[in-house]
Amino acid sequence: MAILENPALNAFLAALSDGMVFGEVQISHQGGSFELRHVADRGARDSALDRVEIGALRALANHTGEGRFRPLKSAPSLRRGWLAEAATAGELECALAHLYPGALADWFMATQPEPPVTSYRSFVNRQTGMYRISQMLTDGQVRDLAHAGCHRDACLKRRLWGGPELAADNAVEKSVIPCLEPCAVMLEFARKSMRLEQVEKAAANISEGDLQTLLAAVDMALANPAANEREGDFNAPDNPRRLRRSKILLERWLAEVPKKVEK
Repeated sequence: MAILENPALNAFLAALSDGMVFGEVQISHQGGSFELRHVADRGARDSALDRVEIGALRALANHTGEGRFRPLKSAPSLRRGWLAEAATAGELECALAHLYPGALADWFMATQPEPPVTSYRSFVNRQTGMYRISQMLTDGQVRDLAHAGCHRDACLKRRLWGGPELAADNAVEKSVIPCLEPCAVMLEFARKSMRLEQVEKAAANISEGDLQTLLAAVDMALANPAANEREGDFNAPDNPRRLRRSKILLERWLAEVPKKVEK
């Protein structure tokens, strides 16, 4: 029986050459085999790392080093301290599928002359039910949404989808793993963001100093996440994506303060 060729895997092997950083994973080509480890453990001795079988990488990718569930496998929270060896190209393909599901195929499609990228509008316009509300966000709000929800601290995928006021990500700032359309986490964040936009705004006069205090508090909360943080719980006021969204708004309001004073 003929063996089916995988063009995505073949292209990846050709690009791999002496090595590659794929998300948070350092891949090294060792003769006919491949070594995978966390990029932060690049210089660690092999004896200092736990040997992990290829099949166990799926479970490893499910939780952070602190034990929190990872709803988004492209989040920069893959735990450190492990080493896996893929004896064949097929095992390497399985390893990547466990660590970053679908990323190999997306990487290959992004290398094509016309990558199948879906814009935010095209994506949300086909949503029904409770997610139809995500269609109501303005282009500017979509820009803020992506800057907060697709921030490098939230996701390492290089966002290729966008909108009229939203350019694609720079690969240098993220990783070689592309994002061809908004993910389920982003869709839920868009729904929650639109709900927050619909709530009646407080008519409070906040001074420049108070805005700076609030901004400092948000920065502190982002730098010191709660131990029980749930990445996908957008009802929580201290959710990292919500905090980054608030940071964007505070910075914008703070920039407008001098203009209001001059009037």
